[in-house]
Amino acid sequence: MTAPRIVWLRRDLRLADQPAFCSAAAQGPVIPVYILDDERAGDRKLGGASRWWLHGSLEALERSLAGHGLRLILRRGDCVRHLLALVQETGASGIDAIRHYEPWWREAEQELADQADLQLHEGNYLAPPGLVTTGAGTPFKIYTPFARALTRLLPLRDPLTVPELTPVEAWPASDDLADWELRPTAPDWATGFHETGTPGETAAQAQLEDFLDRAEDYGEERNKPSADGSSRLSPHLHWGEISPTQVWHALEQHHGTGSETYRGEIVWRDYAQNVIHQFPRYPEESYREAFARFPWRNPDRDDAAAADLKAWQRGRTGYPIVDAGMRQLWAMGWMHNRVRMIAASFLIKHLLIDWRQGEHWFWDTLVDADYANNGVNWQWVSGSGVDSNMFPRIMAPLSQSEKFGAADYIRRWVPELAGLSDADVHDPADAKRPASYPAKRIGHKEARERALAAYRTVKG
Repeated sequence: MTAPRIVWLRRDLRLADQPAFCSAAAQGPVIPVYILDDERAGDRKLGGASRWWLHGSLEALERSLAGHGLRLILRRGDCVRHLLALVQETGASGIDAIRHYEPWWREAEQELADQADLQLHEGNYLAPPGLVTTGAGTPFKIYTPFARALTRLLPLRDPLTVPELTPVEAWPASDDLADWELRPTAPDWATGFHETGTPGETAAQAQLEDFLDRAEDYGEERNKPSADGSSRLSPHLHWGEISPTQVWHALEQHHGTGSETYRGEIVWRDYAQNVIHQFPRYPEESYREAFARFPWRNPDRDDAAAADLKAWQRGRTGYPIVDAGMRQLWAMGWMHNRVRMIAASFLIKHLLIDWRQGEHWFWDTLVDADYANNGVNWQWVSGSGVDSNMFPRIMAPLSQSEKFGAADYIRRWVPELAGLSDADVHDPADAKRPASYPAKRIGHKEARERALAAYRTVKG
């Protein structure tokens, strides 16, 4: 019998438009493998919310593979060690995988390629990072020219269909997914995560169809926290249950500003990968050197800063739109996109707490926590990034809340304020504020002046 090929899976948990499966299937029987490698990721091991989604995604993939007569082999530990052992156990001729760009995966791919036949394929992005360059042949740093250059090339290819998959005669040993305990039980703090979506490729396709029915209004509706205007595709894209190429082609059937707006967000996702391809530690280090001098309040040394950080994490800042977002994040493992920006700006500029504290919190609490997107978005808000908003542009959370009609959103996630009118719920006066809801940690005017004073020290 022809020697099998191992398909090494990470954030590419689908069968359709999956180049690694297509390549392996064309060469022989296929052994799909997922390895939970917390060791190599170090302090970037999956957060609690991500682990919840991963469990469901792997369950869904197991069901899909079973329909083709295949099993999903699960192992836990160092991925290179396990993959090399599987090659020996199964007599596999080599390994196929979709290329990943996080620094720990790039390191693992190089180490594996030195010891086995590793064939890497592109498939998680519209275009491979590094493909789109300036006229001088250098990588883009700024989003707008990157987006123009990339869009001119798209689409690079058509989506791939599910290949004919041949099982092996004897399967290697596998862990039981339940033994990994990826989901909480005592207590189960993730009971509301199902509202974010159902993990898996089938659910991803259904969510895309649902979004296409609403795509025309996306340009406006995406900014309204009280409306169901978001695509809800971000976890599916992050875990590779659907590819951006599939989404791009589906959107080609829908013309209008909404579809164009969402295409821009898919391009932004590619842009974020382009950034970490150039600067692998971008989610850990401010790009602009001047921010090394920024006088952040340090929660590890300052009790008041620690209390402010905890209030932000728990949704107890006294700013209803911020608190609603942070409570939604804890309950659902997801937060509305407009509110993500408001909440991030509040931590950085109102509370003067280092953007990395927020990035790490999002890493642990988002089901779609993405190394590149998370880091690029936080540095965009902080003003410290390669392409970012200017620090002095400080979002006013109270006016943002009113402008984008967040009254019902606040009532849902901050039930203490549910009885207030639209006029009062965005910024309840002390006389109308329930005793159970906290006063503002700091006033907006005071916070703005303090933030600008801190920024002046950076500017010298």
